[in-house]
Amino acid sequence: MKGIFKVAIIGLIILLFIFYTIIPTVLIRKKSIGITKRLLEQKTLSLTFDDGPDPIYTIQLLDLLKKYGVKATFFVVGHKVERHPEIIERMHKEGHTIGIHHYQHVSSWFLTPFALKKQLIKTEKAIRECIKEDVIFYRPPWGHFNVFTLLLSRKYQIIMWSDIFSDWKVHKVKGSLLERLRATNDSGSVLLLHDSGDTFGADIEAPRYMLESLEVYLKESKQRGLTFTSLHEAYQNRHIKRVI
Repeated sequence: MKGIFKVAIIGLIILLFIFYTIIPTVLIRKKSIGITKRLLEQKTLSLTFDDGPDPIYTIQLLDLLKKYGVKATFFVVGHKVERHPEIIERMHKEGHTIGIHHYQHVSSWFLTPFALKKQLIKTEKAIRECIKEDVIFYRPPWGHFNVFTLLLSRKYQIIMWSDIFSDWKVHKVKGSLLERLRATNDSGSVLLLHDSGDTFGADIEAPRYMLESLEVYLKESKQRGLTFTSLHEAYQNRHIKRVI
């Protein structure tokens, strides 16, 4: 009997976890509930970067974006913001958008409602102290939601992506990133890349190779006449598509 009871408890815990995490994530992402995946504007793309700021690669990325006159969006990790406020200040000064990517790079699947709210508040505070402006945008790490995410993050625009490239792995970057960037649909695409390789499951040097491919892509895109916009610019021009 004890064995059966133990199995039943484990089964109940697994079931509750699925309802708290996987089901809301699938529904929100499949049905586009309260999230943005694309821009409304045609012939315009939005470059977004997760997991920074990184004291090496984010600096190189900012230099590259400045070289090609591109404005982008950075979803930053709060404790890294506190460690490198000068990078956030530079992002803001050069016209990039800065959004929340939790205080630690932790999945919402493993956060209670209280812990999730704390992640949002602490990261927003860290960003606001650097840019002296409200924070509008939020992207949950790994694109994971729980039952309470939409409620607790209702003050933000939740930004997902139309194209993701697994660029946190060196072999993926070297093998296919440039070709996959070239193949993206240029009608309102929101592209997700990573400017830090120190998160769980990532290769530490992956951003180095991402930057090499990105420079080629930016050069070719400028020759094709494509336009890149930050999310703040798209939001101001009402080119953010939010499906509720």
